[in-house]
This record gives sequence, C-alpha cells and structure tokens, in this order.
Amino acid sequence: MSNVPEAPMEEGPGGKAPAGEGWFVVNARESRWVHHDELGSAVVFESHDHHFPHYGVNIQVLQPGQPNCMYHGEEGQEDFLVLWGECLVLIEGEERRLRQWDFVHCPSWTEHVFVGAGDGPCGILMIGARNAGDGLLYPVNELARSHDAGVEVETPDGDVAYARFSPVVEGPYRGDLPEM
Repeated sequence: MSNVPEAPMEEGPGGKAPAGEGWFVVNARESRWVHHDELGSAVVFESHDHHFPHYGVNIQVLQPGQPNCMYHGEEGQEDFLVLWGECLVLIEGEERRLRQWDFVHCPSWTEHVFVGAGDGPCGILMIGARNAGDGLLYPVNELARSHDAGVEVETPDGDVAYARFSPVVEGPYRGDLPEM
C-alpha cells in the first residue's frame, strides 16, 4: 500500500503553491499565477522550489493578439487543449485557427507558438515533457514575426529570445477563467 504524503500548501504573492513533495489538490483560481502584459497570464501548479519531475503543466490565458511565447521547437513532447475561446496555432510555418476542445500534439522539435484570437480571452491547457537536455531552438519565422511572436535572429538561448520583454510578474488570479 502506498503512503505518499499530502504536500503542504503555501500562500505566496501569486497564490497557493506546494511547499513540499507529495500529492495536493488546488483550485486554479487559488493557485500560483504569473502575468505578462505582452505574453498573457498563466496559472502554474508548481512552486519555485518544487517542480514536477516528468512534465510541466499550466493553463495559459491569452487575450486576442497575445502570443504565449516566442515561436520555438524543443526536445520534449508537448500537448495542448483549448479549454475556451479561440486562438491561432502557428505550427511548422502554417497558421491554424483553433476553438474550444481542439487538441494540438507536438512531437519533439515541432516548431510552434499560440496567439490569442476571437473577441475575448482564450484558455489553453499546456502539458510538456521536461527536457532531458538543453534542446530548445527559436528559429526565425516570418509568419511568427508577423504576429509579433518570432525572433529576429535564430537562437537556442531563451534570454536572447525574450530580451525585449519585461519579466513576468507573480500576482493573484485576475478573473481570467470563465465560470463553467
């Protein structure tokens, strides 16, 4: 029989996060949030000190026109599910419009980025494998650049790719989740 302890939860500037190892239950509205004026908001279910070892998971909330990051490909598999609203996925140089319940699977090295679309916020469940190495590349892509979601010079360095952006800010839930 298993004896996995419940993780203690700690209230921080962005909301509740695990303060130790173990299982936990937390409402997304009460969990740790990060916000960025240009790259949307996200609820993250990990703390700074306690990360999930095998995969990352968050819900990204984008306003129309906001990219979630810079166009990139990476070593780990990623999967995405649109929970509400509309967005674009720029994937392998193509643009696809997505709506609620659309699912996107990205095997290793699939180049992609999401951009909010429609007339209101879009919520995307994002799950990705933790990279075994440093495999990450931000290629130059004109379609992504036309959505302000692409780099000017190819780089494997996130600090270079995001140099023009201010840092994300932790803060509590701002009303980005719909009532369901």
